[in-house]
Amino acid sequence: MEDALALKRRRSSVKRLWQQNKYLWLMFLPCLMYYLIFRYAPMFGLVITFKNYNLFRGVWASEWVGFKYYRMFLENPDFLLLMKNTFLLGIMNLAFGFPAPIILALLLNEVRKAAFKRFVQTVSYLPHFISNVIVASMVIMFLSPTGGLINEMIAALGFEPINFMNEPGMFRAIYVLSEIWQHIGWETIIYLAALTSIDSQLYEAASIDGAGRMRKLWHVTLPGISFAVVITLILNIGAVLEIGFEKVFLLQNPAIYETADIISTYVYRVGMEQGNFSYGAAIDLFMGVISLVFIYTANFVSRRISETSLW
Repeated sequence: MEDALALKRRRSSVKRLWQQNKYLWLMFLPCLMYYLIFRYAPMFGLVITFKNYNLFRGVWASEWVGFKYYRMFLENPDFLLLMKNTFLLGIMNLAFGFPAPIILALLLNEVRKAAFKRFVQTVSYLPHFISNVIVASMVIMFLSPTGGLINEMIAALGFEPINFMNEPGMFRAIYVLSEIWQHIGWETIIYLAALTSIDSQLYEAASIDGAGRMRKLWHVTLPGISFAVVITLILNIGAVLEIGFEKVFLLQNPAIYETADIISTYVYRVGMEQGNFSYGAAIDLFMGVISLVFIYTANFVSRRISETSLW
């Protein structure tokens, strides 16, 4: 009897919750459908990582091979090079790309002329809406040894032109700088929103206590946005190995494979060009597991140190 009453109360509570928030649930529905259809449903395909998948025989009729493709990747002579290139590119992008929007947001927060502030925000946002194909084409064009803007400036100073896109040692710097230029403005939105939530009375109290701009920045502004900074840092650490395929693929060429060939471009070659779908899927799942370990570790450390975490 008590269980029946408890069940009835839960049902009425759920019904009341639905009635109170039905429009919010309806707004959330497209987002839910997106993740169910394009994120969770495709997980069924992961079974091919344990099969010798044949397109004509189908998933279930294909032969089971266990961990064959995982062993194949780990024993691949290029495994260490691919991991090194992917890890270094991800770490450099995190080290230089993560603080850049924070610094820009702090600088914009100090600007008092609204018109100038809006102008800078607009100009810095625009590159985010340019496709990676266009950005890669611009980078290659600007760095071209014949007629490129950068090499024209170098020649004007009396030096020989440099073929930047054929220099393996320059690829990582070129990629990271292009990423910062393309996304710095858009990513400042998070931090500018966090800055608006800081109580202005804290700045007034700091001024009364004799604090200057740097003291206010260190003791009021940075603690005020620390939650947003920590959360985005955890997410970025989890994505260290998930370097964007498109731009790397568009910027690389065989002359710079020793630094530009990363796991996602390798998966494209063996999975799509060579038709080895099981091998490509196995590598992708392997990297997904490593990314999960990264984000879980970063979240655990953050919770212990700052009491801020994703869960």
